[in-house]
Amino acid sequence: MEQLVIRDADVVDGSGEPSYRADVVIDGGRITAIVKEAAAAGCQRPRAVRELDAEGLVLAPGFIDMHAHSDLALLRDPDHSAKAAQGVTLEVIGQDGLSYAPVDDRTLAEVRRAITGWNGYGDDIDFTWRTVGEYLDRLDRGIAVNAAYLIPQGTVRMLAVGWEDREATPEELDRMRHLVAEGLEQGAVGMSSGLTYTPGMYAKDAELTELCRVVAEYGGYYCPHHRSYGAGVLEAYAEMVALARRAGCPLHLAHATMNFGVNEGRAPELLSLLDEALAAGADITLDTYPYTPGSTTLAALLPSWASEGGPEEILRRLADPATAERIRHDLEVTGADGCHGVPVDWDTVEISGVSDPALAEYVGTTVRQAADRRGEEPWATARRLLVEDRLGPTVLQHVGHEENVRAIMRHRVHTGGSDGILQGAKPHPRAYGTFPHYLGRYVRELGVLSLEECVAHLTARPAARLRLPDRALVREGYRADLVLFDPATVAAGAAFERPRALPTGIPYVLVDGRFVIEDGRRTDVLAGRAVRRAAR
Repeated sequence: MEQLVIRDADVVDGSGEPSYRADVVIDGGRITAIVKEAAAAGCQRPRAVRELDAEGLVLAPGFIDMHAHSDLALLRDPDHSAKAAQGVTLEVIGQDGLSYAPVDDRTLAEVRRAITGWNGYGDDIDFTWRTVGEYLDRLDRGIAVNAAYLIPQGTVRMLAVGWEDREATPEELDRMRHLVAEGLEQGAVGMSSGLTYTPGMYAKDAELTELCRVVAEYGGYYCPHHRSYGAGVLEAYAEMVALARRAGCPLHLAHATMNFGVNEGRAPELLSLLDEALAAGADITLDTYPYTPGSTTLAALLPSWASEGGPEEILRRLADPATAERIRHDLEVTGADGCHGVPVDWDTVEISGVSDPALAEYVGTTVRQAADRRGEEPWATARRLLVEDRLGPTVLQHVGHEENVRAIMRHRVHTGGSDGILQGAKPHPRAYGTFPHYLGRYVRELGVLSLEECVAHLTARPAARLRLPDRALVREGYRADLVLFDPATVAAGAAFERPRALPTGIPYVLVDGRFVIEDGRRTDVLAGRAVRRAAR
């Protein structure tokens, strides 16, 4: 590994403090020297085997994506420019309570089917692992960027209880505690939940509290996708805050948005709730993406009772006309819990991807538009897609509010997370654009955050939540996971009409002191590894 000096960079070091000009020396994957204002002071300048002129560029710690769905993409796609080109050097995966470890043969098949829309079915993946440790070992063979893992509570419940909507027995709860402890011992950084996704949503607060107590014992954190982002959203946030405080467990609120029409302009109420809890001593952080629409699977909108028993039971219920009519009523009239208690507006639900190429004509249309083409009601089209694509469709939900997005990103405990789903012909552009969009749109164009504030939100603050003692600051001795970008031109290339376009203005990205992006192009370097929980 050759020594490198980055000359005349404008260093935004991740602390939130003002930037400064410096030469930065990297050797052995770490920052070994920082010489401030060397040229102006006439100091002897550091030399290295390789020198990079960074005039006009900002040097910052690599960005940390606190909410990623790259669980299989990291293995499937060594290039992984979706994240590397954004300056992301660490992703947190295992999100929303559903992922691929720990599993046995039965639950592996079930979870692969359940989250096909997030990651594909995985026909191209050799699933040789079953435990969290084995999965992290697989990542250690070499990936594009680093990855940390959250134990998925829904998958744990799948193993111990199955897909039934009932309380766990004492023996089942003991098994779940053991599985969570084992995963943390093997290197997971915490636990996630998807409390609008089955089977994790069947867990009552008492069960979640017991699991969070285990997480707290190991110094991890709890990351819930809570029970509602629509009707009852503040109650759902308050529930998670109270639960984490009872358990004595740090809390990180996943994609903390205030969506749907019922929540327009209500972000200050959420922030007031958080401020009160923080003032009382709670340990809370959150992440958001800088866009208004959300993204999930079409099946996720269904009422939870329709999902009990797993994917095959969902398909069986959809095939039955009477049961399908009951599902429609919950979706369109009552407001299904899968759709956050809000009656679905099919004009806002856009098909973003399908698994079966024969259904590709639907991609890019709303469910209502597709139904109009077919001369049928929207639910008939949605039902047809779910059955024919075997729960594979992904969707965009155009239900957000810009004033809420801006208010939440300003908060002192905010971090950045893409929630990026990389599957589908027309994925949400947040998967390819979140971090440059923060820098280009919300820093340079709108001034919602200063550059120093924004970089801190995307680097040191998430690293503190992850308890990483030597990452995400430009400091001597710290790991050289770094990004160089042009503050005048950095921007997301990805947009809703071109969701996979790569960003501009990010010519260099280093992972472990090695260039994964050089002169704006992806190299063949696979310097990423699993980042394991720090021992207490």
